[in-house]
Amino acid sequence: MPDPLRHLLCLHDFQAAAKKRLPEPIYAYVSGAVEDGQSERGNRQAFAHYGFRPKVLVDVSQRSTRATVLGRDYAAPVGVAPMGIAALSSYRGDIVLARAAAAADVPCIMSGSSLIRLEEVMQAAPGTWFQAYLPGDDAQISALIDRVAAAGVTTLVLTVDTPVAANRENNVRAGFSTPLRPSVGLAWQGLTHPRWLFGTFLRTLWRHGMPHFENNYATRGAPILSANVLRDFSDRGHLNWRHVAAIRRSWKGQMVIKGILHPDDARTAKAQGMDGVIVSNHGGRQLDGSVSPLLALPAVVEAAGGMDVMLDSGVRRGSDVLKAIALGARCVFVGRPFNYAATVAGQRGVAHAIDLIVEEVRRNMGMLGVVALRDVVRDTLVRLPPGQDGAGGEGGQGG
Repeated sequence: MPDPLRHLLCLHDFQAAAKKRLPEPIYAYVSGAVEDGQSERGNRQAFAHYGFRPKVLVDVSQRSTRATVLGRDYAAPVGVAPMGIAALSSYRGDIVLARAAAAADVPCIMSGSSLIRLEEVMQAAPGTWFQAYLPGDDAQISALIDRVAAAGVTTLVLTVDTPVAANRENNVRAGFSTPLRPSVGLAWQGLTHPRWLFGTFLRTLWRHGMPHFENNYATRGAPILSANVLRDFSDRGHLNWRHVAAIRRSWKGQMVIKGILHPDDARTAKAQGMDGVIVSNHGGRQLDGSVSPLLALPAVVEAAGGMDVMLDSGVRRGSDVLKAIALGARCVFVGRPFNYAATVAGQRGVAHAIDLIVEEVRRNMGMLGVVALRDVVRDTLVRLPPGQDGAGGEGGQGG
């Protein structure tokens, strides 16, 4: 059998390969954004606003991609972003992603909207970060956080940019819902994508039973396939910084806020005792028209007062990573391409994808004339004037 990874030379290549394998509704969920896709396109276009200013005749033979994030040393400043229901697009997806990241010595954040119990993932890949979506009331929040701590999680990530459900019209058009509702169309999609049907879905049913949302609460949530049980999108509109402060008082490990775009929120996070923030617009999947995290990054870094600042949404190349580092990010997280990689070739696919982007970082460091990431500073970049930045063309995929 030919190696499916042989011709996958960059993160962009995984998307087309995954699209062939996935049923249309599942692919639409992973690839889609919200409304008109302005934020998703903007995430990619933002990187074109900056050009590099390399130095030459520098000895770069001993360059290193090692990065320190939240006090821990990692092999590279690239991590796996949290992705909901990853076990529906690849067999045991959350475990596959976490193990690949652990083997590569890069950070990984497990999604709270996952179909595998966080305890299983932590056992398979200790050190994985956990992203929580806060439930609707204080008692449920406390119970969830207690469960996360008992599982051995040491880095808690609170995603705060989902106060209400986003308007993901593409999901409706493609027939995707959470939970999935049985239909003739869904059955046909499974039958016409046999590698996914037998390799992921039926294999999961045979070995593990019907997947459920396992980590939104302290207890088990709804099944992924249901005729009439709606996933509990509890209204989070009332949640505020008071809830964050209460968790900070009880949480003994490191704590990160994900979904920051405004510098005022970074200042508040610092005052609340956060260890870091992730500048993110959810890969363009929440508020359409929200500012690109890369463009928001400098102001957030300035407001953070030395707190670790990270970034996700739109990163696809090693050059993207280095631009974010130059603007003050400690590291970046990549979402969709690693999901596609797991779809194509499981853990080996994710490992290959991580290797590709880390090698791009290493190669571009040599081209820039820098030996260590600390040498990648604001002076490394030039902000290009409109018309010369190439940002007016077709955007790529989001987070």
